[in-house]
Amino acid sequence: MRRALTPVVSLALLAAGTVSAQRPARLGPQVTNFVAVDAPAIAITNVRVIDGMGTAPREGQTVVIQNGKIAAVGAGAAVPAGARTVDGSGKTLMPGMVGLHDHSYYTTSGRVVQSNFTAPLLYLASGVTTVRTTGANNPYAELNLKRSIERGDFPGPRLFITGPYLTGPGQGLGSTMVGLNSEDEARRIVAYWAAEGVSWLKFYTGVSRAAMKAAIDEGHKHGLKFTGHLCSVPYREAVALGIDAIEHGLFANSDYDKTRKPDECSPNMMQSFIGLDVKSPEVTATFKDMIAKNVALTSTLVVYELFVANRPPLEQRVLDAMSPDARTEYLTSRARIAETNSGIPLDVFKTGMAYELAFARAGGLLGSGVDPTGNGGALFGYGNQRNVELLVEAGFTPVEAIQVATSNGAKALGIFGETGSIAVGKNADLVLIAGNPAAQISDIKKVELVFRDGIGFDSAKMIAAVRGLVGAR
Repeated sequence: MRRALTPVVSLALLAAGTVSAQRPARLGPQVTNFVAVDAPAIAITNVRVIDGMGTAPREGQTVVIQNGKIAAVGAGAAVPAGARTVDGSGKTLMPGMVGLHDHSYYTTSGRVVQSNFTAPLLYLASGVTTVRTTGANNPYAELNLKRSIERGDFPGPRLFITGPYLTGPGQGLGSTMVGLNSEDEARRIVAYWAAEGVSWLKFYTGVSRAAMKAAIDEGHKHGLKFTGHLCSVPYREAVALGIDAIEHGLFANSDYDKTRKPDECSPNMMQSFIGLDVKSPEVTATFKDMIAKNVALTSTLVVYELFVANRPPLEQRVLDAMSPDARTEYLTSRARIAETNSGIPLDVFKTGMAYELAFARAGGLLGSGVDPTGNGGALFGYGNQRNVELLVEAGFTPVEAIQVATSNGAKALGIFGETGSIAVGKNADLVLIAGNPAAQISDIKKVELVFRDGIGFDSAKMIAAVRGLVGAR
């Protein structure tokens, strides 16, 4: 979603390759300042484990980390001699979240801010250990941030960089989007960004079918994958053209808009969701096509909730993280939506929730992300946590919602062999929570430690570092 000013064998193969744990040769002071636990062997003892696979929590477990990997998991797991121990009594250990729609920039109703300081810190502090940026405002800023994190110069999640938005002719003017005018231009631009090192590209609302097909064919030659915030191309047509993933659940799908014209984004798309039956033959056909081609769907309920009157519940921690101007802009926009009833009707929002649950129940691969755009109320990391809460409101059990946000995301990125669940041999990307989100999903916000490749970061310290800066840095 990009609603900044209204409410309404190439380098790519290297970028998208293995994510095996690999500690940088050195950790710079900006990293070590936030490290709370760092040792060759670490044992988290007597902890509740939610493994990220949708299974019931296991109590009284010991999880051993050695050289950045999970070495043992179990009630009777042996603690290596000399290991640093962390007492997990009364706490929960879950996999690090995999954010599938986690921009490095932030918007309110009046600003767009590239956030290479606050974004990586707040994502990591909130338990997000892997991010796909899913549409770049400044691709080179993101590529530089990725390299900085990999060198050990700055803390942050593992990054999968998405290049600039690809949209329709003339629609990229005045922004950082690329308005594709021809199939040849689509191929040229895709090849360029593949060489620059991005691993994904994202289509936007005005792209044509011909440009989409040309871009996908070219990108797949270079190992790139494609997702989209669609409208001009319905989901079923995009799947037929070879798209790898789709964003925003129901809310960008023109499959059900009877007024749409080919290659045009109809202003009536949102109206087509009113009264939509998620068990209808039309919806079932969409799901069938996506599942047959293993096309993942990303839930970003959290950013659409911002346009439902009097939602979400105001949280002081969210307001505290914002810069003064960003806070004012968000609260003003929120009040205007409530006063004018000009946002998304609650029943349409609930239909979007039901759509995602139905997709998952049908066997579709549903992931999760925050999309920190819209009117500014969905923050890096905090919004990832809120999206998990919304999945539970939609009808997922807490452990199923956590699965969507962890292992499902890893599967969508093709890295499930290395991360996304708690299993021996995987990277130690873990979140220690002072509570039990399986019993009370809001406890997912009570993050104490976040392990990224076995290095444990102090969540509270990172949150303190960004206080009052989201929307400024």
